[in-house]
Amino acid sequence: MKATKMMIMLGMIFLGGKAFAQDSVKVVRDEDTVRIGGIIILKKGTPDEKKRVRVTVGSPSKKRQSSNLTTSSSIIDIGFSNWVDKTDYSKAAAENDLVTRPGDFDLGSKDFKLRTGKSVNINIWFVMQRLNLIDHYVNLKYGIGLELNNYRFTNPISFKEGGPNPYVPSQNIPHAFVFRDSIAFSKNKLAADYITVPLMLNFKTNKYYNNRGLSLSGGVSMGYLYSSRNKQKSDSRGKEKNRGDYDLNKWKFSYVGELGLGPVHLYGSYSPKSIFTNDLNFQPYTIGLRLGGF
Repeated sequence: MKATKMMIMLGMIFLGGKAFAQDSVKVVRDEDTVRIGGIIILKKGTPDEKKRVRVTVGSPSKKRQSSNLTTSSSIIDIGFSNWVDKTDYSKAAAENDLVTRPGDFDLGSKDFKLRTGKSVNINIWFVMQRLNLIDHYVNLKYGIGLELNNYRFTNPISFKEGGPNPYVPSQNIPHAFVFRDSIAFSKNKLAADYITVPLMLNFKTNKYYNNRGLSLSGGVSMGYLYSSRNKQKSDSRGKEKNRGDYDLNKWKFSYVGELGLGPVHLYGSYSPKSIFTNDLNFQPYTIGLRLGGF
């Protein structure tokens, strides 16, 4: 009989081995119960009876202990780029930031209107980390990645570095400028790419699981412009990719935010400062869907 009891105990311990291996070995004893990790041994009987031993395999806790530092990589953002136009066009024209053909009307906000559905923002975050601050409900979230913005124009706007005025060849302009071109483009965009570091305070309602409950993050980011170009396509000129800094600010400061509901995450950003150093005052913002990460 003792051998039978021993075989039963060994068999139940083997079945509970996986749960036992995953939990830390913790022994809890009382008068009638011994618990070892995920295994519970119950002793039943009276002092006048021979003790009967029953082994119960307990399920490990479904709640996972969160690490104080969580790392995620290869996070992709897909959304839209746009800007708030606060340009004083009379001042910009006076400073030769805007150039028009003789007899043309001055350039205005309608000339810089964007195609909303085709002005795309793609962000690639190489690494994102979350550091526990208060019991995993309040965290510090930061990372590094590439912020890629494409501003698609509806009108034939062209960007040029300093040099001859396209309509008054004898006139040279020392800095970058924008002019209304003489042809129609089937594709016309200004691309501005940044290396960006975001820093956010993160709040979670579920501290045990990354993609459950509500998650809210807010903070700032700083980006450095490493590439810019005016890419155009037309029947008469074909495909053109003109590179230049076009008086774009080298640094981009933005307010950033993220809202997560379960596995779905929305992101957004807004820069209170113009992306240009000249009198063109365009304050950029983005909104979209975040894929991957926590």
